[in-house]
Amino acid sequence: MAAMLTVILVGVSEGGCSFRLGSMFDKDKGDPSDVTGSIGPVTRIKDDTNLTDADMALARNAASDILSRGSKDASQPWENPETGARGSVTPLATTYSSEGRVCRDFLASYVRGTNEGWLQGEACQQGQGPWEIRNIKPWKRS
Repeated sequence: MAAMLTVILVGVSEGGCSFRLGSMFDKDKGDPSDVTGSIGPVTRIKDDTNLTDADMALARNAASDILSRGSKDASQPWENPETGARGSVTPLATTYSSEGRVCRDFLASYVRGTNEGWLQGEACQQGQGPWEIRNIKPWKRS
């Protein structure tokens, strides 16, 4: 009985499915035929957001709108039907004072074609006047 069990175990360990571990862990030796196509390639954003001036104007308007409402924990969507670009703007933290003005930072998301990412910005207000966007640029992790 022990001899039969040894034969079965040897047969199972030497037969069965074969699997090559190397190709799974070698970054440079991947086989392109291993791609199933069920998940498309990830597109990384460089410094180019692919947003037009009109897209940026709509994002700025959304930022001004949401900041004017003074809502806490709210976002304002924006969309440009001409280019297909869209996103939302979310104020961050609380206001602070800069050069005698009340200011607030915000993040804006964007999607246009295969590009998507974040913009960071700062808006300031003089007295009770409208919020003026001081800067808006691609967000960089620090």
